[in-house]
Amino acid sequence: MSGSPGRLGSLASEDVACALIGADGVALRWSEAGVRLLGWTAEDVCGHPLRDLFVEEGEGERVTTAGMSGGRLRHRSGSAVDVVLRTVPLDGTDELLVLIAPASESADEQQAVTVLRALRSQDVVRIALYDMDLKVTWSHSVPGVYSEDADAVEALLRRVRDTGHPVVGHPRPFRAAGEAPGQWRMLSLSAFRLEDAQGGPAGVASMFVDVSAHQRARRRLDLLHEASLRIGGSLDVARTAQDLADVLVPALGDLAMVTLAEAVPAGEEPPKAFGGGDLHLRRVAVASATGRYPSGLLQPDTPVPILPDMPLLRRIQQGKTLVFSREEGIAHLPGPRLASLFVPDEGHSMAVTPLFARGLVLGIVTVWRTGQPDPFDEDDAHLLEQIASRAALAVDNARRYTREHRAVVALQQRLLPPARTVTPAAETVGVYQPAGGSGEVRGDWFDAIALPSLRIALVVGDVAGRGLAATAAMSRLRTAVQTLADLELSPDDLLAHVDDLVQRLAREAPPGTRDTVGATCLYAVYDPVARQCTMASAGHPAPVLVWPDGTTETVAVHPGPPLGVGGMPFETTTLDIEPDSVLALYTKGLLRLGGLDLDAGLLRLSRELGARCGAGSALESVGRAVVTEGGGPLPADDLTLLLARVRAVPQENMAAWTFPADPAAVADARSAATRQLADWELDDLSFTTELVVSELVTNALRYAGGPVGLRLIRQNVLVCEVTDPSNTQPRLRRARTTDEGGRGLFLVAQMTSRWGSRYGERGKTIWAEQPIQASADRGRDRP
Repeated sequence: MSGSPGRLGSLASEDVACALIGADGVALRWSEAGVRLLGWTAEDVCGHPLRDLFVEEGEGERVTTAGMSGGRLRHRSGSAVDVVLRTVPLDGTDELLVLIAPASESADEQQAVTVLRALRSQDVVRIALYDMDLKVTWSHSVPGVYSEDADAVEALLRRVRDTGHPVVGHPRPFRAAGEAPGQWRMLSLSAFRLEDAQGGPAGVASMFVDVSAHQRARRRLDLLHEASLRIGGSLDVARTAQDLADVLVPALGDLAMVTLAEAVPAGEEPPKAFGGGDLHLRRVAVASATGRYPSGLLQPDTPVPILPDMPLLRRIQQGKTLVFSREEGIAHLPGPRLASLFVPDEGHSMAVTPLFARGLVLGIVTVWRTGQPDPFDEDDAHLLEQIASRAALAVDNARRYTREHRAVVALQQRLLPPARTVTPAAETVGVYQPAGGSGEVRGDWFDAIALPSLRIALVVGDVAGRGLAATAAMSRLRTAVQTLADLELSPDDLLAHVDDLVQRLAREAPPGTRDTVGATCLYAVYDPVARQCTMASAGHPAPVLVWPDGTTETVAVHPGPPLGVGGMPFETTTLDIEPDSVLALYTKGLLRLGGLDLDAGLLRLSRELGARCGAGSALESVGRAVVTEGGGPLPADDLTLLLARVRAVPQENMAAWTFPADPAAVADARSAATRQLADWELDDLSFTTELVVSELVTNALRYAGGPVGLRLIRQNVLVCEVTDPSNTQPRLRRARTTDEGGRGLFLVAQMTSRWGSRYGERGKTIWAEQPIQASADRGRDRP
């Protein structure tokens, strides 16, 4: 015998064949189902032993025995059919009824019964059977479960019934009978159509699996993932705190508040306070699921009031995460005033945790549930603690970055000159703005250096690199430029010396950073007497000149290579400038404001300067407006702007003479100087001026020959200049008592406030300055 004997699940179905046999096993009757099953007609079977239908000899002997058996029968086509047989004796006769069913159908039915029994004995999967009208005909643990949207579920089942396309794993919120109206579970709904024996639709079967725990775990993982992506992307403390609040709402609660120690946004460590008192806390960030933060609660950017010493506060300071109901939270707060500041009107459950990093309590995070019905549980508290732990590290990183950034900015700003200077040559205003966002401070600088003979040097530079290294390099370059400016070198010679310095710095730098050592620089010298400006550029953008009538032009300088390249000369450009014109020197960061390219940024800068640098305009306001007009995000690069409104020395404040190489010229020079001082009503300076003129002209005639030039300039100081054709450097020395000479420059240095020399294309000029006391002005107007 072969096959898989077992119980027939439904012997009355149309697929079960029936045969009536006598005690001898001869077939007396044969059903139509037997014809369909084996192909043999009643004429073929009746009158013959039924055992003749079996494939193997001896299998049919069991047919005459009541009970279950299995076997293989011959089909009319010659094939074998596995069947299950059940022989039933008929009361009052010796005849037997033989029921024959295909073994495959019987096995399927047996398996179906086994699966159904297993499903009915468990509580994980819930089953419901519906008829064609979608009325429940049988269910397992489904009654008492209500959908949040019953119409949507019915529409889904109707679609399965009509189309035959199953639905698998469709999540739907449901509520079990007896649970609170707001407590919903998440069930995974699967549905498929039932078919009758002919394959037609007979109803719908649905299966429900409670995936609430899985959904909660998935939401927690998603929230942790979102927190890791959104928190810590900024190095701004306040922005990081706001990102934390936004992540928590509405994923975890309906209201979130982040309170930080007041020292943290400033980059400092929070006080190590324990217990109550003035904890120097300030609410920094809030978030609301409705978009409206309750007005009665402690508002953003508001300090936390003095708190009494209470167990709740101490537990938070110890790093504990706590969960409270509304009533418990109010009970922990002494008095209704504090309760109104910290407990929202509709809040029913609260979770609070400290921002704890590197042994420091940076602040406190509080989350309330108002619209969400479920109270916070331990899983929620653990999730909040995990998010707050990550956020605390991000806040602490932002705090430390802020501290370092502010230190570097403060250092760089201390290394820069005063923002505004006023000299006889020009009024200058410098604007420096460090890089915003996550950028580091770089090496931009500006300078306005007062030079002898009322001249002024204007400098703007941009050091490569960033951070403290760039700031240190900027300091060294600025010092070098100031020192070389005091030597009164021409702009091209000065840049050549600074280029040598940068090359030396590159050689001293570590091997991996030598390529990053470099700078660009523009150096300009304006002479208010000649009303000329001479400049040279080392790879720096050309300045913008704004004429008094508001027209602008970009000065056509000849840019040399950046400092540190070496091997190339620098060229000078000289232009005449009208008084009250504004010369604007800047770095590339200013041109890139608002995300513009360099050409568009230069057009914007020229337009803004032309519109704002009118007569009488305050340069401080112009500088601030030009820097802020670009809009958009904070610049990714430092930016520097130096504005200089030039002045001119009136012709009546100057006098010049030329004397031949004749010793008698010394007396003529003294007389000319004395007469001019009398005309200027500076007789109190005559004695010193006569001595200075005498010594300088004498030295020029003795050591350089003629002709000798003498020029006096009256402004806030009296400048005496003597020019000769020699390039010999004058030297100040202390003469011995027996020396007949060598005391001239020593006397000049003693009698004046300062003196020096500079070289021109031919010869040199020795100059000396004397202060003009305010009391000596005698009401005269000296621009």
